[in-house]
Amino acid sequence: MVQVEVYTTTNKKLGDISVSENVKVIDIKKEIAKISKLSVERQSVRSEAKGKDIKDDSTIENLGSTRKVFVKDLGPQIGWNTVFLLEYAGPFVIYVLVAYRPWLLYGAEAQGTELSTTAKIALGCWSIHYLKRIFETLFIHRFSHGTMPIRNLFKNCGYYWGFCLYVAYHVNHPLFTAPLLLQQIIGLAIFAVCEVGNLSTHILLRNLRPAGTTVRKIPVPDNFPLTKLFDLVSCPNYTYELGAWIGFTIMTSCLPAALFTLAGFYQMAVWALGKHKNYRKEFPNYPKQRKAIVPFIL
Repeated sequence: MVQVEVYTTTNKKLGDISVSENVKVIDIKKEIAKISKLSVERQSVRSEAKGKDIKDDSTIENLGSTRKVFVKDLGPQIGWNTVFLLEYAGPFVIYVLVAYRPWLLYGAEAQGTELSTTAKIALGCWSIHYLKRIFETLFIHRFSHGTMPIRNLFKNCGYYWGFCLYVAYHVNHPLFTAPLLLQQIIGLAIFAVCEVGNLSTHILLRNLRPAGTTVRKIPVPDNFPLTKLFDLVSCPNYTYELGAWIGFTIMTSCLPAALFTLAGFYQMAVWALGKHKNYRKEFPNYPKQRKAIVPFIL
């Protein structure tokens, strides 16, 4: 057995725990939970007070020779499934309410006004996108972490719900002017292809990770044609997500939709670059021709 000293990141000693030599960090967290008020989900275990979080499946050798760990309280946690369901159900409900209860935003004079054909198609696209996301959350995604800080829930929901209201207000407005028919067809086609591509990459990524594990492998295309984008980028799910919103923007010719697309691209680019960097660091044989999110560019 090995004695491990446990400190907070402010150098306050919580106590000592006894663990076996080959124990994993997740087991250390369980022991820390016994001597503190911190549940396993709230703990970030580090070998240095200002160091990086050590992964749960790492062994005690990662702690160095001091046999000392530092624990940071991540705050109250909430399950990823719950977070995603709230994030995605909100935009679906809000958009439908704006479309079918226009008087809520536009006043009593909007009661009984008919949605344009373009607005109806946009409603269908928006609804399909977020219902797909809810379906993926319930039946496809496998999360490497079970929870996230609950404070992030308000930030994430504020982003999705706020942009939804902004876009829905303009596309469903009684004075909305539809773009040319050809432009609508092109935008709708781009949206549809990218939605299917996004779903196909999520299914592929799910199949890479056996249930109940945090196994990581190099993702490669399967037999479905749209997964071939894995040959060019590390995160084609983000690429297709971006493409879908570009298509929606073209179809509606809506400035708020374009701003939503730009904001999403920025955030997804940050995530994609981080994942791309981790792939290259973790796998020495990772394909060198791949970019993070935009083929040949980024």
